[in-house]
Amino acid sequence: MIGEELGTALTQKERKGSISGMHIGGTIPKHLDWHRKEEKEHLKGVQDPQHERIITVSTNGSIHSPRFPHTYPRNMVLVWRLVAVEENVWIQLTFDERFGLEDPEDDICKYDFVEVEEPSDGTILGRWCGSGTVPGKQISKGNQIRIRFVSDEYFPSEPGFCIHYNIVMPQFTEAVSPSVLPPSALPLDLLNNAVTAFSTLEDLIRYLEPDRWQLDLEDLYRPTWQLLGKAFVFGRKSRVVDLNLLKEEVRLYSCTPRNFSVSIREELKRTDTIFWPGCLLVKRCGGNCACCLHNCNECQCVPSKVTKKYHEVLQLRPKSGVRGLHKSLTDVALEHHEECDCVCRGHTGG
Repeated sequence: MIGEELGTALTQKERKGSISGMHIGGTIPKHLDWHRKEEKEHLKGVQDPQHERIITVSTNGSIHSPRFPHTYPRNMVLVWRLVAVEENVWIQLTFDERFGLEDPEDDICKYDFVEVEEPSDGTILGRWCGSGTVPGKQISKGNQIRIRFVSDEYFPSEPGFCIHYNIVMPQFTEAVSPSVLPPSALPLDLLNNAVTAFSTLEDLIRYLEPDRWQLDLEDLYRPTWQLLGKAFVFGRKSRVVDLNLLKEEVRLYSCTPRNFSVSIREELKRTDTIFWPGCLLVKRCGGNCACCLHNCNECQCVPSKVTKKYHEVLQLRPKSGVRGLHKSLTDVALEHHEECDCVCRGHTGG
């Protein structure tokens, strides 16, 4: 196969420092000896799990699991780093339709899997296992991309995987497939419109990262060393007995704090960032001042007590220098009007 390369392998036996090449029980059967010789070829040059096979990419080629399209060996770690000769190009990965690894557990690839990593920032572009769906095309953010294959000591599957790679020029990637370019490649305003349309966080993350959305969703809620969010939880107004229901109704629909929806980007004047949800409910003064007690021509409803309260939202920011989006949960501070008063127009005092 033209351009075929095998990655560097590491078995669990070698990681534990056990003696390799020993067969207990007598002479090594010929069929086992043949497989052992094949696996020794994969083990050349391996000293620790950090080693990787560097492949210089100048034309089309492919990498695959050992013995593809047959059952791959157990207890292996294979790592490839594809490096294009030219700097201003991208590397496109296309998975062969013959794809099958050990099935996931609870929709998470824990045991046997192949994953693709962006070397520039360590972002995992996707992790795949099972045999239900062939992974989609992947494109590097620069002229390098890393592929890692792991198999544990149980239940190897077939046929394994084969990934074909080729060089693409950035300006021609859109012609390959409409789904090749990630949402992060869209202009920020168009991406903001697309993000706003989603009704659930799960659907949004699935759109942003179709091949690794479960991992991204877990990462968002994984505790970190940073301070816990100060997300504001709306408090309920205590019930007060009031026999004068008519007066209470007038009060409720006069100058009082009430729910308003506001755009986070507009409130914070942050046009360089996308938030989800894009709008939040805040308390703002509203209603009229028909029963204003001040002796003036016109009254207006203004806040007399303002507080800053925090809301935890998803924040999407373009990465500096490379394609992609930083995704994180963040606290945004928004003004809430706690109390309101009717005052003469032009007078801002409470």
